[in-house]
Order: sequence, then C-alpha cells, then structure tokens
Amino acid sequence: MNLIYNSEQYSVVEFGADRSLEALRFGGYEIVDKGGKREIFIAGVMAQTFRRDVNELIASEPTIEEIDDFLGSYEALMSQPVLLH
Repeated sequence: MNLIYNSEQYSVVEFGADRSLEALRFGGYEIVDKGGKREIFIAGVMAQTFRRDVNELIASEPTIEEIDDFLGSYEALMSQPVLLH
C-alpha cells in the first residue's frame, strides 16, 4: 500500500496488484473524503480507469484544486463511513 495523494480534503492510497486476490487482480485505490468522513475502495476495471485518468491528469500538471475537483467526482460513490483513519 502506498499513499499517493494527500490534501486537506482527500487522500488516496494505492494497493498493488495481487493476482491471488480477485479484488486486487489489477490493484486498487482507496479514496477518502476527509471532510465528509467517507471513503470508497475501487478495484478491477474501475481501478484501471482511475489509474488512466490520474495519469492523464498528472500529465497536465494540475493544481491541488484541480486534483481535488477530480477526486470530488467520486463523491457520489463514497458510501463507506471512515471509522479508523
């Protein structure tokens, strides 16, 4: 596991691929909305899409606000409350 982003509003942890676990076959990401105290874990095809979109975003040399806006697009999917962060 690797913390790949951390701002006042969001943090993103990357989990490496693990072919022995179906949920992590392509790796996964935990996105935490600190203010909303909720999170989402994405894996599989959604993790691949997230990785591609993040690579495109990074190539544009975004500001922290632009990165947070991008992560905010996942808020509708965040349904897990953060209990131990």
